Amino acid sequence: MSNLQAAPPVEEPRPRGRQRSLECKARILRSALQLLERKPLRKVTADAIAERAGVSKATIYKWWPNKSQVALDAYLAGMSERVFTPDTGSAEADFSQQLKAVMAFYASPLGRLFGQFIAEGQSDPGFLALFRERFLYARRDATRIMWRRGVDRGEIRREIDGEIVLDLIYGPMIFRLLAGHGSLSAEESTAMVEAVFGGLRKPGYRQRQKKLPES
Repeated sequence: MSNLQAAPPVEEPRPRGRQRSLECKARILRSALQLLERKPLRKVTADAIAERAGVSKATIYKWWPNKSQVALDAYLAGMSERVFTPDTGSAEADFSQQLKAVMAFYASPLGRLFGQFIAEGQSDPGFLALFRERFLYARRDATRIMWRRGVDRGEIRREIDGEIVLDLIYGPMIFRLLAGHGSLSAEESTAMVEAVFGGLRKPGYRQRQKKLPES
C-alpha cells in the first residue's frame, strides 16, 4: 500500500462581499422580473420577491426603499436585454429598427408595466421623478445618438429641433400603448418613422447603407 496520503480537498475561494452582494441583487431583480411578467405590479409584493429570490425582505430594503423601485430596476434590466440602438448608416433605418424593437417590448407582458408605472407615479411624485430620470431620460439619451449621426452625415435637416422630433417618433407609440386604440405592430412602426422622416430628410440627400461583412 502506498504511504502517500490523499491530499485534502482544495476549497474553492469564497466570493468576496461585493461579489456576493452583486449576485444577491441580480437574483432579486431576476425574481422580480419573473413575477412581473405574470402579475400586475399592484399584486407583486416585496414578500413574494424575497421568497422567490431566497432572501429576507430586509435584504431587499437594504438596496431599495419599496417594491416599486425594485420593479423599476427589473424593468430597466429587461428592456436593456431586448432593445438595442442600431447603426445601419441611415438614421431613418436606425429609428425604424429601434422603434420596432421598442414596440415589441411594450407589447410583451413586461413592457405593459409602463402604464402601471405612470399610474403609480400619479400618487407618488417621487417615484414619477425617479421613473423619468432612470428610464425616460436615459432612453432619450440613447435615441439622441441616432439623431446626431443623421444630422452629422447630412441626412437630416440641422435646423429642426431634435427633442420635438423624438416626441414625434415615439409619441404615437406611447399614446397607442396607454389609450389602446391602435396596434403596436412592426408595420406600424415603419409607417410612423416614414411619416416623420418625410419632413426631416434633407433635400438631395442620398441614403447610404452600411455594407454588411461578407460571410
